[in-house]
Amino acid sequence: MKPISTLEESERPREKLHARGAGALTDEELLAILLGSGSKRTPLHTLSKRVLEVMNDKNGGLNFEHLHQVDGIGPAKATTLLAAMELARRRIRPEGVKITSPSDVLPLVSHLADKKQEHLVAVSLNGAHEVIATRIVTVGLVNCSQVHPREVFAEPITDRACAVIIAHNHPSGELTPSNEDIEVTKRLESAGDLLGIRLLDHLIFGRRGIRSVRG
Repeated sequence: MKPISTLEESERPREKLHARGAGALTDEELLAILLGSGSKRTPLHTLSKRVLEVMNDKNGGLNFEHLHQVDGIGPAKATTLLAAMELARRRIRPEGVKITSPSDVLPLVSHLADKKQEHLVAVSLNGAHEVIATRIVTVGLVNCSQVHPREVFAEPITDRACAVIIAHNHPSGELTPSNEDIEVTKRLESAGDLLGIRLLDHLIFGRRGIRSVRG
């Protein structure tokens, strides 16, 4: 996100939300609205970017201390962000959502569709194929074939998951599975069978939608 002062009025986060709705804003823009302002040393767009990096790094385990350690985030801003996240979790949390098709997974990962690096996500499911948790497993790999099964299944084992779905973005925007995507699917299926955690699907997603490696 560019410095807000350099943006056309219609492209500023608040005005953009008014005109197009919250769904049109990036994560950084949404954070900029919640933060309200930057600090003496850190402009708002930079502060939003730093907070987003911490949120991605903590991957669901964000707390007050993590935010307070960000230069420019005081107690008031940290409290506001945590309160907003908790309210969203309570009202529209993904946990408990039943997965019946690839399209059901897209809302859980769509915020990563525009990332310039490949993000691999694992969705833990219970026996009814309801979401237990959604986590980023790896970031920045050249291709999915470098992913080791232990990285994918470590958290689902802790979750006592019965099944898992993995999904990753293609930064190119192309949704066609590569040979590596197909091979890693087979490898993870075998690992899941040994662990008693079924790999339900391997999905590729981007701005144009979502597609199963299995066709």
